[in-house]
Amino acid sequence: MEQVFEHSMILVIANQGFSAEIMEAAKEAGATGGTVVHATGSGLENLETFFGMTLKPEKELILILTQQSLRKGIMQAVMKMHGSGTDADAFVFSLPVDQVVGLTSQKNHKDRNV
Repeated sequence: MEQVFEHSMILVIANQGFSAEIMEAAKEAGATGGTVVHATGSGLENLETFFGMTLKPEKELILILTQQSLRKGIMQAVMKMHGSGTDADAFVFSLPVDQVVGLTSQKNHKDRNV
């Protein structure tokens, strides 16, 4: 029996300095937020390109937890605006999330602040 996942973790790896623009594109496609982590590539000292992309060691890793139903649209929006051939030179992949604990919806959060 195939397992159905309600959430996905979208991971965007992009050149440093583009996380705000990437999150803007993701939010326009339905994302409610994300987490940005400064990252440095390693083990690629002798490689200049990977799948046709020029690699720069300073990166930003943007993690976006979202409902499964929004995953594809968010990924497409990010790639359209900031994918290969752009200054951000981002690539995107997603992983299924089998359980989420401690996460409240934005609607519930807003209701508590009223």
